[in-house]
Amino acid sequence: MKLFFLLFMLLPFVGCAYVGWHIWHILPVGNWLKAIVVTLLIAAFCLLFVNFAVGLDSVPMPLARAMYAVGTSAIIILLYLVMLFLVLDVLHLFGVVPSTLLLSSARGTAMVVGVMTALFVYANWNYHRKVRQPLEIATAKQLRRPVKIMLMSDLHLGYHNTRADLSKWIDIILDENPDYVLIAGDIVDISTRPLLEDDMAAEWRRLTVPVYACPGNHDYYADLEKSRCFFREAGIRLLRDESVELEEGIVVVGRDDRTNARRKSVAELMKTVGKDRFSILLDHQPYNLGQAEAAGVDFQFSGHTHYGQVWPISWIEDLIYEDAFGPLKKGQTQYYVTSGLGIWGGKFRIGTRSEYVVLTVSDITP
Repeated sequence: MKLFFLLFMLLPFVGCAYVGWHIWHILPVGNWLKAIVVTLLIAAFCLLFVNFAVGLDSVPMPLARAMYAVGTSAIIILLYLVMLFLVLDVLHLFGVVPSTLLLSSARGTAMVVGVMTALFVYANWNYHRKVRQPLEIATAKQLRRPVKIMLMSDLHLGYHNTRADLSKWIDIILDENPDYVLIAGDIVDISTRPLLEDDMAAEWRRLTVPVYACPGNHDYYADLEKSRCFFREAGIRLLRDESVELEEGIVVVGRDDRTNARRKSVAELMKTVGKDRFSILLDHQPYNLGQAEAAGVDFQFSGHTHYGQVWPISWIEDLIYEDAFGPLKKGQTQYYVTSGLGIWGGKFRIGTRSEYVVLTVSDITP
């Protein structure tokens, strides 16, 4: 496993060397200009690791935001540069692409820049395009009335998703006018510093309906105690292996994130939930989905996967998780794994979407 992990970590550096070699050869300029371009490429890529090693909380806010954006965007752009040059190399091998397009070529350079620019302009637009996903559940369990619930996950508020972004998302919630808002973790990205300095709690306080959330792994990365303090200021009730009964007869169970190895099992959490109550389980990471079915959960909502954020990482997510994105039903238990409202890192989505779920729960009793 350690060897596999080391090889996996080496892949980005191999990719960076591969892309750097291609850029050096394709640019129709002198060596000193080539050296500047390749050095900037390598520096942008390495900035991601510098951010993790040094941390951003001690850096002036404008610089911290820039370092975060460049470092996390570079790794995604690198992935697509690798794929583009691999395609060109294969086509060159079969005689489709001539050598003149890959060596000191203004036309080749323009083609690469044009393709990448168009792709990432689209990817950024696609990230900002928030998709409304309606979901209706009819239950045989009696409710006092139908309930409209806003479901979301993976907001990743921080150095990249700012108060201006959050304000737009709060406007979406207000326009929906739900009875409740439920969040399946990762409200915070990597630090509460930008949330506090931008007073993002004030945006949350614009809501007049109850907001409940379970923790996610990033809420832990940002220091869970600091995250909890922010949630209290924002009026968000955090459920860590806790449940709350809504007045309509629905019980919301918030499971602690699997970062906490001592968290309770789904079966333990469901012992306190009456069998006649419709149950919603918030569990950030969608592992071991059969546990919810075995415990009698009616509906589980999870996030975490982002559905890979960009293709083809979404294919890898499909291999890792039983349900990496979308609805699933196992026995009498229904599931929905969301690709998330926000995002980690560079604001790009290719082959995936940013979404929020509008759930309506009603009973079928006469």
